[in-house]
Amino acid sequence: MNERTGFSVAGIPFVFVCLALALVGVACYANAANGSVPVWVAGLGIFIHALTLFSLKGFFQVAPNEGQVMQLFGKYAGTVRHEGLRWTNPFYSRQRISLRVRNFESGKLKVNDSDGNPIEIAAVVVWQVVDSAEAVFCVDNYENFVNIQSESALRQMAQSYPYDAHDDGKPSLRSHGDIINNHLRDEIQARLDRAGVQVTEARISHLAYAQEIAQAMLQRQQASAIVAARERIVQGAVGIVGMALENLRSQGVVDLDEERKAAMVSNLLVVLCGERATQPVVNTGTLYH
Repeated sequence: MNERTGFSVAGIPFVFVCLALALVGVACYANAANGSVPVWVAGLGIFIHALTLFSLKGFFQVAPNEGQVMQLFGKYAGTVRHEGLRWTNPFYSRQRISLRVRNFESGKLKVNDSDGNPIEIAAVVVWQVVDSAEAVFCVDNYENFVNIQSESALRQMAQSYPYDAHDDGKPSLRSHGDIINNHLRDEIQARLDRAGVQVTEARISHLAYAQEIAQAMLQRQQASAIVAARERIVQGAVGIVGMALENLRSQGVVDLDEERKAAMVSNLLVVLCGERATQPVVNTGTLYH
């Protein structure tokens, strides 16, 4: 079932039509009461007056970014999106539906990532109704449908990625925000197509390890950071040592044999890679004593 435009006319001109009919009905009844016209004209005036009152039921208002879904004895008769005062068939029943952009924030869900680690995750979903007929007639409660299906899609997406990036280059929840958000939006949109809802944006608003493993994962992250920092320090120290030896050789400052080179490399690496300040020992003798 797809949305289609329902029958309605501008309400302001029809107000004057109703006023004219009311005046005609009153005139008929008054003339019949005076005896200037046959008695049956009074009945006609009463009928016109009743018809006018019944016609007032057809007036309704449409606000900006709003639609009125109309039914005729249970059958879908169309949707009116024209703003302002409108008039339609008085037998139509109408249901107001908002077409404005709305957002929904899920609760913090506890799920397992692709590595099996328990994590807490939440998301913000920006959405709006684009097909009022599907929103009203294809699902029982489209707002509740959006909430439940968004959380279901969030769970499914979270189980497809690890929390942290690995060496294989695959995206992770923490490091590839754009990829994760686009995947989440597509997952939610696939579930909400039947409800006439369009997902404008979906993004993760909360991401953390579950409390029972948070401390252990923090220690692992700290260890990984320390290893990475040490690796960078060692690489830099080796480069400095190589540059020092090359400068000493090229400038002829001192000629070192392999044993003294090894000792010098060891001392420089200790100085450059040590965590604490070094205490130098001054050699007052010769180079070999």
